Amino acid sequence: MASKAKNDAGTDAAEITDSATELTDSDLAGKLPHHSFFTRLYTGTGAFEVVGRRRLWYGISGAIVAIAILSMILRGFTFGIDFTGGTTVSFPRGSAGVAQVEDVFNKALGKNPESVVMVGKGSSATVQIRSVKLSNEQTEKLRTALFDAFQPKGSDGQPSKKAISDAAVSSTWGDQITKKALIALVVFLALVSLYITVRYERYMAIAALTTMVFDLTVTAGVYSLVGFEVSPATVIGLLTILGFSLYDTVIVFDKVEENTHGFQHTTRRTFAEHANLAINQTFMRSINTSLISVLPVLALMVVAVWLLGVGTLKDLALVQLVGIVVGTYSSIFFATPMVVSLRERTELVRNHTRRVVRRRSPGSAAKPEDTTKAQEETQASGEEPEEVTEARPTEKAPSKPAASNKPAPGARPVRPTGTRRPSGKRNVGKR
Repeated sequence: MASKAKNDAGTDAAEITDSATELTDSDLAGKLPHHSFFTRLYTGTGAFEVVGRRRLWYGISGAIVAIAILSMILRGFTFGIDFTGGTTVSFPRGSAGVAQVEDVFNKALGKNPESVVMVGKGSSATVQIRSVKLSNEQTEKLRTALFDAFQPKGSDGQPSKKAISDAAVSSTWGDQITKKALIALVVFLALVSLYITVRYERYMAIAALTTMVFDLTVTAGVYSLVGFEVSPATVIGLLTILGFSLYDTVIVFDKVEENTHGFQHTTRRTFAEHANLAINQTFMRSINTSLISVLPVLALMVVAVWLLGVGTLKDLALVQLVGIVVGTYSSIFFATPMVVSLRERTELVRNHTRRVVRRRSPGSAAKPEDTTKAQEETQASGEEPEEVTEARPTEKAPSKPAASNKPAPGARPVRPTGTRRPSGKRNVGKR
C-alpha cells in the first residue's frame, strides 16, 4: 500500500509539472497581474491577444476598405494642375482675403476660379489661384486686376507687378505625368511582388501582397474622403509609404518564421499562438519605427505649410503621414492574422492544433486508440512522429525460490560464511 501511494503521488506530481510547462506565455502573463501595461509591451510576453481576435480586426479592416472604396466612387479625387492642366497665379498675400480675390477674378474674366488658397503664415504667406487654362491675354488682364486691387510688394519692399507670377500646364503634359506615375506604380508593385514571392513561402507572400493592396486602397480613400489634392509629389510619397509598409511587414514575418520553425515537433503552443507571440515581440519595434518616421514628417509639414508655404512639400508630407499610420496598423492587425487564417486551412496546422488541445485537456492520458489515431494523422500530414509514452502497470519479476541451507544427502556440510573455527589445539588421533 505504501509503495502504491508513493507511485500515485509521483504520477500526480509529474502531471502537475507537465501542465505547468504547457502554459503559454499569455497564460503566464495573465497570472502575473502586477506587470504593468508598458512592462508587458516592452518585454513581449504575448499578453496582448491579436491573432485570437482576428475576426474583430477583419471587421474593422473591412469597414475601412469599404468606406475608402465608396469615397473613391462617389467623391472621386482632387487632381492637381499637373494632372489636369490649367493656369496658376500666385502673389504675396498682404491684406488680401479669399473672398476678395475671387471677386477680382470674377470681375476681370467673368468666371470663377477653381480654387483660391492661402498658403503659409506671416510675411511669407502667399495667395495661390488655380483656374482652367487661360490665354496669354486673359492671364495679363488678371495680373493687372490683381495688382490694382492688392498692390503686392516685390523683393525690394515696393509695389511691383512682377511679384505676381503665373504658370500654365497643358492637358497633354498632365496626361504624360499621369501615365508616368502609373508606370512607376506598376513597376514598383511588380518588383516588390517578385521579391516577396522569392523570399517567403506561399501563404506569407499572399498575405504581404494583400496587405500592400490594403495600404494603397486605404491611403487613396483617405485622400478622396478628406479632399487632399493629388499631385506628382503625392505619387512619390505613395511609393515611399508602400516601401515602409513592406518593411514593417517583413519585420513581423521574420519573427513569425523564427517562432514557427519546427512548430510541428512540439505541442507547447499552436501555430496561432506562436504567431501571436511574434507580434507581441515586435510591438515596440513597430511603434518606435513609426514614431521615428512620423516626427520628421510632422516637422516637414510645419515647415511646408506654416513657414515656407511650399505645396510640393505639403503634398509629400501628407501622404507619408497617412501611409505610415495605415502601414503600421496593417502590419500588426492584418498581415499576420491573415497568415494564420491561411495556414490553419492546411492539414499540418490543423492536426497539430488538435494535438495541442488534446494534450492540454484535463485527464488526457494517452490511450492506445488515441495514440494510433495521432500517428496516422501525423503520417498523413507529413510530420515527424512525436513520441507517445503509454502508462503501463509495473510488473514484478517472478521471484526465485530461496536456496535451502540444508545439505544434500552424502554431501559435506558447508560452514556458514563469516564464522571462524574455534581456537584450541588440534586433536591428533593415534596411529
